[in-house]
Amino acid sequence: MIGGKMRNGIPSDAQSISGLAMVCLGGLLATAVSAAELPRETVLPLALATKAASAAVAQCAKDGYRVSVAVVDRAGVVRALLREDGAGPHTVDSSRKKAYTSASLKRPTAELGELIAKMPAVQALRDMNENILLLGGGLPIQMDGEVVGGIGVGGAPGGHLDAACAQAGLESIGAAPKGQKDQ
Repeated sequence: MIGGKMRNGIPSDAQSISGLAMVCLGGLLATAVSAAELPRETVLPLALATKAASAAVAQCAKDGYRVSVAVVDRAGVVRALLREDGAGPHTVDSSRKKAYTSASLKRPTAELGELIAKMPAVQALRDMNENILLLGGGLPIQMDGEVVGGIGVGGAPGGHLDAACAQAGLESIGAAPKGQKDQ
């Protein structure tokens, strides 16, 4: 204590309190991070998300399938969601979960499904949380070598057909699923 009285175990004079405040402020300033030191992330713009979703719906409609398409950002948060007229209500959840899975795990959902079939040790992937769905039709959205989101399609009669529509969505925005950038 710096010359003051104690009240309930706390120094009461202003000098002690101001000294303590200066010590705390000095500690905060020493650990402050400049804006230049903060990590930078590429964000999937809404315009590209809606363009990809629209192109995927259009491709499936052209092929005669009524689907839902979800596009999510890198964190799995929905950026765009479209449900074609007549698409089943379950397709909304399946498309969102496929998009989430491909963005989160940074791989096509069909590839992940094949992986757990071949390697029983990784079957717990499908149970990581309630948003994981390992059925074909989800593709990561990769731009400039970085996964910035995922697109998921649900409702065509087969995961490979869902994936073909998702691929049309990626092509519409100049994106490629991870691992297919140079193909």
